[in-house]
Amino acid sequence: MKRRLTAILAAVALPLVVAGMFLGVRPAAAASLTRVTGFGNNPTNLNMYLYVPDRVAARPALLVLVHYCGGSAGAIFNGNGHDYVTAADRYGYIIVVPEATRSEKCFDVSTPAALRRDGGSDSTGIMAMVSYTRQRYNVDPSRIVVSGFSSGAMMTNVLAAEYPDVFSAASAFSGVPAGCFATTNGSLWNSQCSGGQLIKTAQQWGDQARAMYSGYTGRYPRIQLWHGTTDTTLAYPNYGEEIKQWTNLNGLSQTPAFTDHPQSSWTRTRYGNTSTQATVEGISISGVGHQLPMNGQLAYAISFLGLDGTTTPSPSPSPSGLRPLPGRAQREHRGRHAGADLGLQRPDQPDLGLHLRR
Repeated sequence: MKRRLTAILAAVALPLVVAGMFLGVRPAAAASLTRVTGFGNNPTNLNMYLYVPDRVAARPALLVLVHYCGGSAGAIFNGNGHDYVTAADRYGYIIVVPEATRSEKCFDVSTPAALRRDGGSDSTGIMAMVSYTRQRYNVDPSRIVVSGFSSGAMMTNVLAAEYPDVFSAASAFSGVPAGCFATTNGSLWNSQCSGGQLIKTAQQWGDQARAMYSGYTGRYPRIQLWHGTTDTTLAYPNYGEEIKQWTNLNGLSQTPAFTDHPQSSWTRTRYGNTSTQATVEGISISGVGHQLPMNGQLAYAISFLGLDGTTTPSPSPSPSGLRPLPGRAQREHRGRHAGADLGLQRPDQPDLGLHLRR
């Protein structure tokens, strides 16, 4: 009887012990896109989201990733910008994702306040996000970079022009020159610029950008510019105008020092330094409209921006003031511009193992 009772008690206790073991072992919280509030001066009520990988580099780079019109932080993070996230997990850099909250979900690159350093529009709020992150993480000040798509690409140009002492490099997919979208009537849309009808000399474009940070005489960021030749949303001539502006800002000739074709429909030109991290690099995609980046293209941007460092990551700290992204936003659509999986790889770089998740 005693043996039988012992056996019964053991049979009852064993599942409880096993369950207790599993309950006692709590997995570490996985890195996620997290809402940050109270990050500083935010005159246009932007939202700030932050991604810190599970293992952050001891001296991490910082990427500001700016979404397109109608987009959101969750959409670019989970969609056509997700290769940047995959690379952050691999290389240990931090990502700040600003989110526009006005009804059109576009960034202001048009008003006088937007086109002046610390002018009190969206760029001011974005820079507060950068400062917040730098104060809490051991960010490498020489590797603060920015990238964006469409409206985000226009903001990329503006941020690089207004804060050349902060950003070391930029990568803009389907944008326009800094200042091209300027308006004086409060509108955020400039049809002349979007239509590719605003043509200026390189000096004029350079002067327009320099006026955004009057008195600055230092270097300007390296920049990579992407555009599809059949883009009708932000017409293709804007690509050539961007090349004019950034070669002028960097004191370079508009004649390429290097030209190649990484893919059959691509024409890549480099100005100044002709390495993977050229001073100015342009990539024109034949027969493609307003749908960049396409699968595989962010691997080129990651190398250009210098985000593919090899510093051994360390476990990331957990600063206060952060709120997890709501579940709905984490599941948000993976991006309106996602294209077919092309499996592209840089011919002059090792395989980064990056592709857009479908």
